Amino acid sequence: QVQLVESGGGLVQAGGSLRLSCAASGGTFSTYAMGWFRQAPGKERELVVSWSGSSIYHADSVAGRFAISRDGAKNTVSLQMNRLKPEDTAVYYCAAGRHSGGWSPALRLLSSWDYWGQGTQVTVSS
Repeated sequence: QVQLVESGGGLVQAGGSLRLSCAASGGTFSTYAMGWFRQAPGKERELVVSWSGSSIYHADSVAGRFAISRDGAKNTVSLQMNRLKPEDTAVYYCAAGRHSGGWSPALRLLSSWDYWGQGTQVTVSS
């Protein structure tokens, strides 16, 4: 049974940093695409950062501030978030996809991902 469990969310002041982690189990995640999405109240879930094959994608809104990393031995993927802004406030979701190709705009679609974590709340105060 594939399972993704996020941790590391919380409340932080604008300009601060948080590190989210996603622990994956039940699959061969070293070959999977991994991504982080977020969903703010009243908005659609959006792709923030992804790692597929050898390609890393950052949404324009987080480029230069967020970074994804993964540890194949531990089956974990992390999201380092720096210089946080109030507009980064959202529930952040870890996602895994059974594909290992490079970046494709299709990865922005929720349907391109096979597994989801339960989400972790990130709140940035001004």
